[in-house]
Amino acid sequence: MRIGDSLSGKRVLITQADEFMGPVLADTFRAHGAVVIADTRVLDSGAAGEAAVRDAGTVDVLIANLGVPAPSTRAHQIGDDEWRHVFAHVVDPLPGLARGVLPQMLARRSGKFVVMGSSTAFRGQKRTATYSSARSAQVGFVRAVGTEVAPDNVHVNLIAQNFIENPMYYGPEVQALPAFQERLKREVPAGRLGTPQEDALFAVFLASSEVNFFAGQSIPFSGGWAT
Repeated sequence: MRIGDSLSGKRVLITQADEFMGPVLADTFRAHGAVVIADTRVLDSGAAGEAAVRDAGTVDVLIANLGVPAPSTRAHQIGDDEWRHVFAHVVDPLPGLARGVLPQMLARRSGKFVVMGSSTAFRGQKRTATYSSARSAQVGFVRAVGTEVAPDNVHVNLIAQNFIENPMYYGPEVQALPAFQERLKREVPAGRLGTPQEDALFAVFLASSEVNFFAGQSIPFSGGWAT
């Protein structure tokens, strides 16, 4: 059996499916035979996350695709509104998604919960304190929850991506900047952006029932920028 074959007929809920990595995730999971529930509502609270699962019904795989434009504010100028906005969209939905999906997964003793996170949680950058803090909170949540539910054959993990081509962070206008191309050469050992398809296939890998030995892990996927 090939990796991903086990997804045929599985119900895969993808949040924020029209933004960030959502469209390519939906296409890739469909290509592997999954029944994709592409939820496009704004998730800015636990209640919204819980509602998304409730409306989806049975969920075999949950892809928590949560993105928000990253502020570039200096640390001493970060306001409460900026901090609250980023955490509301990146962190706050997670407990609600867990409340919605984990009871059914635990009852079946089967399920995959993959968070599309960021490797900015692992490497310091100037003017990213708000965004990095929110992404770090995702890592802490996944570590704790993944450890808790792994004995019941439910697997919660996170893809800690960076330098992946996507319209929210690395769209054509960013790629066209000479300074950005120089940064790629200087900071990313792979020397290029990762493709959306590579990232989506990694999500397929983690969501497949052929792969069951990851528990509460946040795995860098950044061309060597974070290891």
